[in-house]
Amino acid sequence: MPLIALEAVLGLLIGLTLGLLGGGGSILTVPALVYLVGQTPQAAVTASLVIVGANSAMGAFFHRTQGTLNWRVALVFGGAGTGVAYLAAGLSKHFSATALMIAFSALMLVVGIIMIAQKQATDAPHPSRGLFVTALAGAGVGLLTGFLGVGGGFLIVPALVMLVGLPMREAVGTSLVVIAMNSLAGLLGHLGGQLPDLTLLLVFIVSGVVGTLGGARIAKHIPPSRLRVAFALFVIGLAVVLLLDNLHKLT
Repeated sequence: MPLIALEAVLGLLIGLTLGLLGGGGSILTVPALVYLVGQTPQAAVTASLVIVGANSAMGAFFHRTQGTLNWRVALVFGGAGTGVAYLAAGLSKHFSATALMIAFSALMLVVGIIMIAQKQATDAPHPSRGLFVTALAGAGVGLLTGFLGVGGGFLIVPALVMLVGLPMREAVGTSLVVIAMNSLAGLLGHLGGQLPDLTLLLVFIVSGVVGTLGGARIAKHIPPSRLRVAFALFVIGLAVVLLLDNLHKLT
């Protein structure tokens, strides 16, 4: 398969994941850019922030038209994380490529297990713990965004449901706004490093927007809990592969 066709397919899948789950795009983007496209981990982190940020912004627009987006919560959660993401972005420059990939895969493994362990999600709201918890959780996600180049949606959605009390479908749309904000802040912190290829970015973003639109529409008809469990199993499998590939490089 020609490289540009591979990039288009990958971008479509990443966008589809974002539209369906309100996250997960970045957890696929970095490994795809490193192992399938041939980017360095540092360049992949920067490219991931651009790709996921752009697709999340479009996905948020699609969800807004469906009424599944809470701007107030998104701005509080995202606002708390953007500053932390910007400051944390410089930390990745002090670690080796192998260390970054091991940290990334370990995070994937932990999150996948947490997603499997969670009770079945519904559209019923949970008790809210207030804006302070929302802001604190946003700062934690921002830290991961800047350091590892992940938008954090796979962490944001459960936090919005269980801590903020949003219905599951509204949490998906709201998460996309937060991802876009965090990705922008993380990108600003990475601009002094290795810049990604512009053609690659264009292909990923255009195909990703198509996937995001499709995912947002499909999300209305599929139970989010089933999608989340299937994605968690995929994340765990990919994390194991990445760990096995990188751990031996430390010796």
